[in-house]
Order: sequence, then C-alpha cells, then structure tokens
Amino acid sequence: MTVGDLKARFSKVIQDVKAGEEIAVAFGRKKEIVAYLIPRSARKSGERKLGQLKEKGTVSFAKDFAMTEDEFLGLYRKATPDPAG
Repeated sequence: MTVGDLKARFSKVIQDVKAGEEIAVAFGRKKEIVAYLIPRSARKSGERKLGQLKEKGTVSFAKDFAMTEDEFLGLYRKATPDPAG
C-alpha cells in the first residue's frame, strides 16, 4: 500500500490491522517498502538481554579526558538521524 492509499483509507487500515492483518507501506517512485503496520499482539516484547557484550571488549579514557554534558549531547545529535527527515 502506498503512503497516499494509507492516508486515504487510514481508519479502514487501522481496523484491518486490529483484526490481525499486516500491511506494508511503500514510498517513493520505486514504491520501496519503508514500514510495516502490524497488530500489537504480533509485536516482540521489546525486552532485550543485557550484557550480551560482557567481557568482549574494553573501554578506557585518558586521565585528562573531559567532556561536558552539552558536548556529549551535541555529538549524539550529530550521530543520530533526524526522524523528521
């Protein structure tokens, strides 16, 4: 289903998803699938096992290492894609 179709039939699509249907959403000229709408019951729990990389690596910082919270957040913002595009 294209984004335009989804927008035009949003309420019906939501009803179909609630009834158990999974719907792929396509976007762009090539109509590449960019998202799936799935029933909440089909969703994974979201729980993640902690410690998967335990003892598989190390990290160390120089004694003179210093970074403010603003600097850290600035690096994070640069590395994180803007969801608005």
